[in-house]
Amino acid sequence: MVIKDSVWYAPAAEPRTLHIYLPDQYDVSGDRYPVMYFWDGHNLFYDSDATYGKSWGLREFLVGWAKDMIIVGIECSHEGNHRLDEYCPYNTKLMGIGIQGEGDKTLDWITQSLKPYIDSRFRTWPSREATAIGGSSMGGLMSLYAVTKYNSVFSKAACVSSSIFMVMQPLMDDIFHSQIDPDTRVYLSWGEKEGGTDPKSGYCSFLTNSNRKVDNLLRKKGAVTRLYCQPDGEHNEACWEKQVPDFMNFLWMSE
Repeated sequence: MVIKDSVWYAPAAEPRTLHIYLPDQYDVSGDRYPVMYFWDGHNLFYDSDATYGKSWGLREFLVGWAKDMIIVGIECSHEGNHRLDEYCPYNTKLMGIGIQGEGDKTLDWITQSLKPYIDSRFRTWPSREATAIGGSSMGGLMSLYAVTKYNSVFSKAACVSSSIFMVMQPLMDDIFHSQIDPDTRVYLSWGEKEGGTDPKSGYCSFLTNSNRKVDNLLRKKGAVTRLYCQPDGEHNEACWEKQVPDFMNFLWMSE
């Protein structure tokens, strides 16, 4: 089942909606469950909630999946371009739009306020081994940043079509200086057609190069990674839905 909850998002001094998936037997089982946090929570479960009318179909996947867990989808800001500020750790530009990086404020709120709230309200396994984070685009960037800079909290990350190319130097520096536990698992993906559709442009070569650089560094730091270029993949929820089984199995079902 999916429930909605409202929490106070201190960095912006406003309420935010949570989209929370609980296993169907949650109310009768008495069990504890691992938790995966997702950015852009409104896009996860229902087309009617999704920004562009198409969700990730995550509820349907979880109902038929072998592992029971709790999903906490965090709705983003819908005011102007503030989502870009909240979902970026660095000051930068994206397609000419200036971004004031508030990523650390966002993650401090998640780790210091939201996670304790979720762990107190629901029967969770609160350890880092049972805690993951995931997202796409700017949410993919934030998931990568979270699993490296906040590795004491998150042991797994799904970084789907991550917007890392515009912040590669500071991101690589932060990963290099981070303490990363060897049980860390990171899924890195991009779509074949995200870099354009002109064959002369090399399609997604710059995305390929960026993700490979991150992958190489993560492996050197001891993390276990999965690198995936989605054939014909584009930058949208319909394509990301197809990756759900891949990244969920890699993060949670692999030995």
